[in-house]
Amino acid sequence: MSDLEIIPITPLIGAEIKNIDLKNNLTEVNVKQIRSAFLNHSVLFFRDQKLSIDEQKVFGKYFGDLHIHPARDRNGIEGHPEILYINAGPNTSRVNGDDWHSDVSCDQEPPMGSILRIFEAPNNGGDTLFASMYAAYDALSEPMKRFLDPLTAVHDGGPNYIDRAKRAGIYKPDKVFPANSHPIIRTHPETGKKAIYVNKIFTQTIDSISKDESKAILEFLFQHIAKPAFQCRFKWEENSIAFWDNRCALHHAMWDYYPEVRRGYRVTIKGDKPF
Repeated sequence: MSDLEIIPITPLIGAEIKNIDLKNNLTEVNVKQIRSAFLNHSVLFFRDQKLSIDEQKVFGKYFGDLHIHPARDRNGIEGHPEILYINAGPNTSRVNGDDWHSDVSCDQEPPMGSILRIFEAPNNGGDTLFASMYAAYDALSEPMKRFLDPLTAVHDGGPNYIDRAKRAGIYKPDKVFPANSHPIIRTHPETGKKAIYVNKIFTQTIDSISKDESKAILEFLFQHIAKPAFQCRFKWEENSIAFWDNRCALHHAMWDYYPEVRRGYRVTIKGDKPF
């Protein structure tokens, strides 16, 4: 197979990858090319990739072991614990990922990356936004960088997952979801670059400071990381794939296509403890 064609979406984040069929066994060169593009662009987009569930899992395993989602009992797939079923339509009250977040950042070792294939897309709407947390960090003033650098914040899965379980009618009071403290400024383990690592869905409070101080700082950061200058936007088509780096990119699924349907499967790749 010839070299991949890599087309940047913006100078800061996102690239479309052409000239590859992910159904085929990837060569070592292919995997290195994709990983290099992944590290350079933080999120990769592929079109016209009609993969089976098993083929999607195989693709994910080229980049690491697969992660098991803590809320898989709500939208998992029987026989495939690594797969998360993404499904929104006319009977949906709230969609997955409808605010800025990094997937399962509440885990002690949050996922390194996520691979979502949409096999049914709405005619209009349903885009996903991605934001570079490298760019968000770089845009901070030097005094703010120094202030944030030693701080950690609590990422708690309970509020989000319990709310969704109640909406789905499957809430179990004894179910415990992960909660962990992570650095507000994270160092990417492969690139060495720094990125802001907070998000509106999971980050609840900053450690070691007052509640009021924490609320004010997080509100500033939530507004800062959502600036359009840091973003790219992906319009889904049938059998499109997005592969994003949870260590340095946030994403936001738009819920603007009611009553149309958007369905897909996601695998996530295990990561390591943020530092």
